[in-house]
Amino acid sequence: MTSPAEQLRSFARTRASLDGEEVTYWWSGDVYSWAPDEPYRRVFGFEGLNVARLVQDAEAGPDAFQLLTREAAFYLDPVSREILETWQDLPVVHVWNDPANQRWRPFPVPRTELGGQVCFSLEIPLSYPSPLPVAEYPVHSAGDTYKALELFQFFADRADLDGPAPGVPATMSWTRMSPWLPWMARGQAPGGLTFHCRGRKLGSYAEVPARTRAYIAARHPEFAHAPQEWSEPNETSWTYFRALNPPK
Repeated sequence: MTSPAEQLRSFARTRASLDGEEVTYWWSGDVYSWAPDEPYRRVFGFEGLNVARLVQDAEAGPDAFQLLTREAAFYLDPVSREILETWQDLPVVHVWNDPANQRWRPFPVPRTELGGQVCFSLEIPLSYPSPLPVAEYPVHSAGDTYKALELFQFFADRADLDGPAPGVPATMSWTRMSPWLPWMARGQAPGGLTFHCRGRKLGSYAEVPARTRAYIAARHPEFAHAPQEWSEPNETSWTYFRALNPPK
């Protein structure tokens, strides 16, 4: 893993698979609220999955890739871990991001050697005009600029990465700091949310917990598979909320 192209291929084998086969990551964790002069609270459990297919980006060269993915995630009762349909008498809007695609080019992927493991880490600060401007969504928007911090870590065994397999077993962690979710109807109240989750690369989609597979099958069965081809723009919780609730 000396050149950026080699580093990207090692990361690609950890995050997905070089042979184009579908790869499912599943994760579980919790969502905590924070606000001035208020205690930290565990407000939701959180469970989700991402189904991905890695393909070469022929127009960008032999070392470039497209990661084609769909991503679904669900807010849970923090105690019972049941999927919520309402929260404080408000309808819950779960995560249905279709697509959630990425373009990859060779870059020095941050990594840390941990004995027999390698950790790839991605720190992604986000700041862009919010799809939910305050003037149009005064009750559901925290501000005219969407700002969040996404922190990913992917762990793979060095022995697996030294082997020839197109994809290797892996575990992951994910932390996100974000504004209040639009459907929480907190407006511009100070504070926000921290997501703290961990998960792993599954052997197949069939290893997703049965409850979660049934929920997806009953509502959006397409989320059991990755997209077949590139499309844009990506869906987010904020753009999905806007699609469900167009400005009046």
